[in-house]
Parts: sequence; C-alpha cells; structure tokens
Amino acid sequence: MIDMLVRLYDLPDSSEPYARVAAEGVTLRRARAFEKHSVAAFARTFSEKWASEVEVALSRQPVACFIATRDKQILGFACYDTTMRGFFGPTGVAESARGLGLGKALLMRSLEALRETGHAYAVIGGVGPREFYEKACGAIEIPGSDPGIYGDLLP
Repeated sequence: MIDMLVRLYDLPDSSEPYARVAAEGVTLRRARAFEKHSVAAFARTFSEKWASEVEVALSRQPVACFIATRDKQILGFACYDTTMRGFFGPTGVAESARGLGLGKALLMRSLEALRETGHAYAVIGGVGPREFYEKACGAIEIPGSDPGIYGDLLP
C-alpha cells in the first residue's frame, strides 16, 4: 500500500465537514488521556496494531488523537504523529456511522493539528482509499513508497 503526501499549507476549507457532523449531533474533539482504554478498545475492532498506535497518540502532549462521539459513544477516531512524526493515521469510523462525513472531518482536524505544530507536509501512510484522500485533501502518491516503512511488520 502506497503512502501519500499532503500540502498542509494548502488545505481546503474545513468548515463544511465540521458543520455537517455537528448537524448530525456529533462532537469532534481531542481524546483525553483518561479515555485511552475506551479509544484503544474501539480501535482494536479494526486492528490490534491500530490500538497500539492509539495508545502512542494518547501518550503525546498534546494528545494526537481526535474522536467523533455522539451520546457518549465513539463513532470514529483519527491519530497523527504515531507511526512516524508527521504521519496521519490510523483512522477508522464505525460501520453504523459511515456516510455522515466523520472520516473527512477527523482527517481535516488531524491535518490542521499537524500544520499548527509547524509541519508544511504530512504523510498518509499505507493508504487504503486513495481516491478519498485525493478528493478530501489533495493528497498525492509518493513514488516508490510501497511498502515504505511498513516493509518489516511483526505479526
């Protein structure tokens, strides 16, 4: 799976995705350290490796994980600065919440956080839905990035 590059200094306007999720009654916020067990358990439904990365994100200051919640339930998460500094991911949205725009809103908030910490570019590592990232934030493929840093994974 390829890596993609995002120009953080040229991100599209994020007001529409934020308004869309707010209209659905969803709160988009930074996870809190005392929620690590809950966010990691949610991430574990996607991958054990992702749960490990969530734990790293929640050990950062500021916390490098955003969550989407409604009625005290986690609907999605997105991390950055976990696999490597300047990397976005992992990210996941519950099947029941797909189609609400949570993925794009979580992506944009994470990319904005990377920009706020002084990064000019972000890497989206091991991309699955390439077209989503191209459309959502103008990401482009990094030539020769497969398998990139993911070449020697432990089980």
